[in-house]
Amino acid sequence: MRLSRNHIFQILGPLVATLFCLFVNLDPNNYKVTLMAGVAIWMVIWWFSEAVSLAVTALVPVLMLPVLGISDTKTVAQQYSDSIIFLFIGGFMLAFAIEKWNFHKRVALKILSVVGKTPATILFGVMISTYLISNWISNTATTMMLFGAVFALIGETKNYITRNYEKFAAAVLLGLAFSATIGGMATPVGTPPNMYFFKAFKEAFPQDHALNFLKWSMIGYPISLTFLLVTFFVLHFYFLRNKVELKIEQSYFKQTYGSLGKFSYEEKWVFVIFIFCILGWFTKADIDFGNFKFKGWSNLFVTPKYIEDALVALIAALALFLIPSKTNKGEALLIWEDAKKLRYDIILMFGSGFALAYGFEVTGLSKWLASSLCVLKGVSPVLIILGICLIVTLISEFASNIASIQLAIPVMMALQKELDLDPLLLMMPATFASSLGFMLPVATAANTIVFGTKQIDIKDMFKVGIVLDILGILIITLMCYLYLS
Repeated sequence: MRLSRNHIFQILGPLVATLFCLFVNLDPNNYKVTLMAGVAIWMVIWWFSEAVSLAVTALVPVLMLPVLGISDTKTVAQQYSDSIIFLFIGGFMLAFAIEKWNFHKRVALKILSVVGKTPATILFGVMISTYLISNWISNTATTMMLFGAVFALIGETKNYITRNYEKFAAAVLLGLAFSATIGGMATPVGTPPNMYFFKAFKEAFPQDHALNFLKWSMIGYPISLTFLLVTFFVLHFYFLRNKVELKIEQSYFKQTYGSLGKFSYEEKWVFVIFIFCILGWFTKADIDFGNFKFKGWSNLFVTPKYIEDALVALIAALALFLIPSKTNKGEALLIWEDAKKLRYDIILMFGSGFALAYGFEVTGLSKWLASSLCVLKGVSPVLIILGICLIVTLISEFASNIASIQLAIPVMMALQKELDLDPLLLMMPATFASSLGFMLPVATAANTIVFGTKQIDIKDMFKVGIVLDILGILIITLMCYLYLS
């Protein structure tokens, strides 16, 4: 019987991990360091090769950590039910409601009715609308929500493109995917790696209150907006400049938007809940403006530290299931049938990352990795940040963004102790860099979605992507160094 590629990598994962544990001993005084490294190697092979689904790989820690004597099953399983997972669930529920009641189309078409006059302005309209929505919802959910509208838009403009329609289609689809990824950088809830980082940082440094929603956004928005503009110019230069011509009435998008009619009862409620989430996340914690200190609403409760961002998302999700719909009599804005689209594989992936980080910590593997990187002592912080961004970006091209940051954060934590640097100076650039990954279709789910249309040549994605990866690394390195050092 001939083995398929997937079968080969399914065998290679545990086989390489076993051989590593048998013939390598990273720390003679603590063999658990080697065992934990073996588990990580197994997961990396399956992540990179996609020999099995993400959900299957996510089960490896809860299986192997107890078997290897690293931790008991109950403690490992608890890592799969962290509060941040409920933040993710609540965010997806909001995304389902936005999609169900077509609020996303209204936002996109409203922007396009203003800027949709030339190929360049249409591209920018798609990118800015995607970016704004992706600030608050995962890049995968944003891409899925807007994909139908954008793909329809491309089809509608086909008769008005006088030449190189294929280049226009590729530019707009890549603009959708890339801006969804970039938009996630702006806020802590915009993409899973950001949420994972927040949880990991607060666990590792509970006494450090420097990190909050506002502080992240103060650096996340400058980085992401700069990178969005750079991405637009790269896509425009490569696909559109002097290559695509469009002849379309300026009123086209206004008429399409007008056909949606007035805001429905359901859209109004979804919009209100959406704004509630944004305001809730921004104003939960205290904000120090120097002469004036804004007291966050979490202080209204007996124990403010118990009030987390997940609470806001869950309140929003609960409201969606309680507020009645006028269109669908007897139903709420969301019903459980809508929620069945929830990506449980991603939720398991989250949990496996927390379990992996826990294993790194309790076995001492993170400390061992940091000590092996002590050669960076004395090196300029800007070069350290540059190296971190380069490595994490390379990983993110072959593994998912969340997998990349799951591997990087434990190392960054331990490295920070060795180098005696501000932990944010290492961990925030690594988190931003984990969202880079523009060269390959498998780098992000957003890339995969648009590549599946068969409108994009892989060589074009690679050429544009490698330029964007390099520029993204430089932007993140420079801005993080200037802001955090």
